[in-house]
Amino acid sequence: MTENEQRLLTRVAAEARNTLPWGWTSVPAPVDEATVTRAEAALGFSLPPLLAALYSRIGDGGFGPEYGLLPLLDSPPAGEPAAVTQYLANRESGRKDPDWPWPEGVLPISHWGCAMYACVDCRTPQATVLLYEPNADEADHAWYVDAPSLADWLQGWLDGTGWYVDANIGIEPEPWADFRIRTTTQAS
Repeated sequence: MTENEQRLLTRVAAEARNTLPWGWTSVPAPVDEATVTRAEAALGFSLPPLLAALYSRIGDGGFGPEYGLLPLLDSPPAGEPAAVTQYLANRESGRKDPDWPWPEGVLPISHWGCAMYACVDCRTPQATVLLYEPNADEADHAWYVDAPSLADWLQGWLDGTGWYVDANIGIEPEPWADFRIRTTTQAS
């Protein structure tokens, strides 16, 4: 992990202690390395190091923008599904409805409400954060680049510069150009 990512984790940890998203009464304890390993085994891919560090050093969800990060593997009393559970359900749903495929390696990490999710593309080196907005007419118009990297997404939350901040109404994420490529070339 880079020095910048270490500093970012320190800032995220401080903010997580000071602000709780809607529905959370406290930040759950961090997960242990065995839980990260079990999650990766269930997913079939590795978590980006920064994402793994959020869960293993700060807490098992409950911090971050809006409703906060989902728990990694086990659902807490707040009732949000775990990220792994949501990913596996979305992949299965995409197999059943080929018009709405779910890209391999795109892990939902935060629920925005109205069935929208912030997702980390675990297949990109920078861990691009995508916005899934299923209220669109078709799947091709449901995916956007929320932030070029997980580090940028976290920085936007800390600095109040994300598209979702009231002061930034009108800022629209760009469509995710790789959606169709990633869903037509992947093995189901």
